[in-house]
Amino acid sequence: MITEIRKETGFSVMEIKKALEKSNYQKERAIAFLLKKGSEKYAAREERATNAGIIEAYCHRGRIGVLVEVLCETDFVAQNRDFQNFAHELALQIASSAPQNLEELLESEYIRDPSRKIKDLLLELRTKIGENIKIGRFIRLGLGS
Repeated sequence: MITEIRKETGFSVMEIKKALEKSNYQKERAIAFLLKKGSEKYAAREERATNAGIIEAYCHRGRIGVLVEVLCETDFVAQNRDFQNFAHELALQIASSAPQNLEELLESEYIRDPSRKIKDLLLELRTKIGENIKIGRFIRLGLGS
């Protein structure tokens, strides 16, 4: 169970053990505890400048196109596979759900797992990587619209 949680959240083994003990070894409660702890840690990083990142492009069958800007603190993180995967998943989400603004995007249900929201994925990534990560701008274009 520790290995599974570590893959999902990126927390250290010791933090996961403590969370499991506090949650009576219930995986979902332990993850919730870890994410809460991660959001508290993130609050201190929120004001850091995000001057690096990537722009992800996605085109769905030549009929829908998406550009999304995902920002981070360092170029090192911008090259991280988890960071790049998040940007790609975000582009797919925008193509699928057509949000009108950032707040709507953050509150939308994740297309691969409706029990989670995009803001949850963002929090998990911030926690796992340990940097300030933000979604910048995005645009979705549909053929003929």
